[in-house]
Amino acid sequence: MNNLKKIGLTALAGSLVAVSVNAGELAVSGSFTTTYVTHDGNTGTAANDGGIGIGNNAAISFAGSGELDNGWTFSGGTALTDTNTISSNTLSLTMGSMGTLLVGTGHGGASGNYDAQTPKAYEEVDDGGATVSSANSIGNFLDNNAIMYTSPSFDLEGTTATFHVEYSPEANDVSTADGSNSTASNTWGSARSLGVTLSNYGATFGAYAAERTRDATQTAVAGAGPQTGDAFEAVAYLNYAIGPVSVGYSMSHMDSGTNATASAKAAAKVLRTANEFTSDTYSIAFNVNDDLSVSYGVLDDTHEQGSDSVTATTKSYQAAYSMGGMSISAAHTKSSNVGYHSTGGSRTRNEIALGLAF
Repeated sequence: MNNLKKIGLTALAGSLVAVSVNAGELAVSGSFTTTYVTHDGNTGTAANDGGIGIGNNAAISFAGSGELDNGWTFSGGTALTDTNTISSNTLSLTMGSMGTLLVGTGHGGASGNYDAQTPKAYEEVDDGGATVSSANSIGNFLDNNAIMYTSPSFDLEGTTATFHVEYSPEANDVSTADGSNSTASNTWGSARSLGVTLSNYGATFGAYAAERTRDATQTAVAGAGPQTGDAFEAVAYLNYAIGPVSVGYSMSHMDSGTNATASAKAAAKVLRTANEFTSDTYSIAFNVNDDLSVSYGVLDDTHEQGSDSVTATTKSYQAAYSMGGMSISAAHTKSSNVGYHSTGGSRTRNEIALGLAF
């Protein structure tokens, strides 16, 4: 009798395991990339002014998904870097026709749907540039420890519309893991953002804005008001595709919430430390066929300071070829006024990348 009872319990346990497995699934994917890079310039920095080398990158991602009894679905994922550290960790819940909620760290936030969204064959215009641009940094203080809502796509007088809302109670942009919570910041408080995307007749328009409150003491500067305040950042883009050709334009504004003393044109500037930045990006991409594409893009990123404003310009020629899980990409990128200062010099960077994905 006991043996029969054991057999019955074993069979029951096996059936429960089978049900659990069928209720959800776990998938593993990854990629390996090898790059060959050369660069030269006259920036006065050894790392920028000359060099040649080979680099390797590996990424492995674990993704799980399942369905609840009410039909809602959930998914979660963790991405690991070469050093076996977590680069992103997310959990999302799709509530049928009510949209999707997402929480996590390192996921790019809602701004990832709006910044640097002009057409490209390989990477964003400034990815090979010598200066970290404001255009590709808009709202990225919300890509850790925030909750994001994405609406389902809906029809708006013949136009397809989607919007994103995001909130973080402590927007210090510090990544946390293993159930840890973000710690209090003496500088920044909460942050929120709103974005909307509209598509019709081959055109896509997107607009996004983010605000972050400042907790730090707002010391007054004589004749100039508070030295520090809340930060505001915004971006808008318009892309149009006709056949194999896509063209696009994007503009952004970054108000750092600082009223710092004016800095010289020949001094390097740091995002969100210096005052304000504006950018204009335009590009064109052409799909030669299903496997080969080419593009050209220009980014003018300006540190705004009256007559002492300086524009850092990045120009990038790109090409990409794919064949199944293999891709070969190339970029020729030139940066001028590196570091947003008039004597920052220029740098030219050439890159060829071989990628394999599984």
